[in-house]
Amino acid sequence: MPRVRRSEQEQESVEAHGPDFLESLARGLRVLTAFNTAPRPMTLSEAAKIADLPRATTRRTLHTLERLGYVSTDGKLFALTSRILTLASAYLSSNQISTVLQPVMDRVAGDVQEVCSVAILDGTDAIFIARASPTRVFLTGLEIGYRLPAFCTSVGRVLLARMSNKELAEFISHIEPKASTPHTIVNKTKLKAIIAADRAQGYSLVDQEAESGYRSVAVPVRRYDGSIVAALNIGAHVDRISVERMRERFLPLLKQAAAEVQSLLC
Repeated sequence: MPRVRRSEQEQESVEAHGPDFLESLARGLRVLTAFNTAPRPMTLSEAAKIADLPRATTRRTLHTLERLGYVSTDGKLFALTSRILTLASAYLSSNQISTVLQPVMDRVAGDVQEVCSVAILDGTDAIFIARASPTRVFLTGLEIGYRLPAFCTSVGRVLLARMSNKELAEFISHIEPKASTPHTIVNKTKLKAIIAADRAQGYSLVDQEAESGYRSVAVPVRRYDGSIVAALNIGAHVDRISVERMRERFLPLLKQAAAEVQSLLC
């Protein structure tokens, strides 16, 4: 079988990660990730284009995934099957943060009758790994696995605040902030100042920057040694809670919850 020609990105990965880096696995994960960008079944050509891989490589990858039960096809279109959820379930069941925080989040969500979530930093995004919701609230969006830009979210800013000033400056220099709403702050100098201020005060409150009509407050979740490992937040529609009330009512509950679990996280 002819050797697949490495893309520039793959060559950089091999050089960065060394000879034990498994390129075939990396390509397979790129094909799986391609389905994130297409909320519908894809053709082979579409999958190859999104994954930036040769058609032949993509075809073999999809064939393998189909045989393993992770992909289905009618001969033309390819789609993920429900078996892919076993990968997510394996993470959630083995992740200490979500396991420890879930009962605390359930209690907080019940107390305030709003959604309580926990997120971690993944690249330039905050990704939600657990949530608790009162039964009266029916929301779409912030489900487990949902991603939002870190720079304009309360959880994201709390997580970015764990960086040193030098690391934060470098992070911000490499992103291109885009406004999600008229309230989104995209000025890089202002963003650095806000995140530094959030670090000093120990929490972040974001008002309609990620989504119009929605505000949230977040605090850092620290493990036993004080290192920040996640962010815990409560979000609510602006019609239900004011900024002042969010600070007075929600913030103390979040701080208490984070302090409660710190000794349990290692």
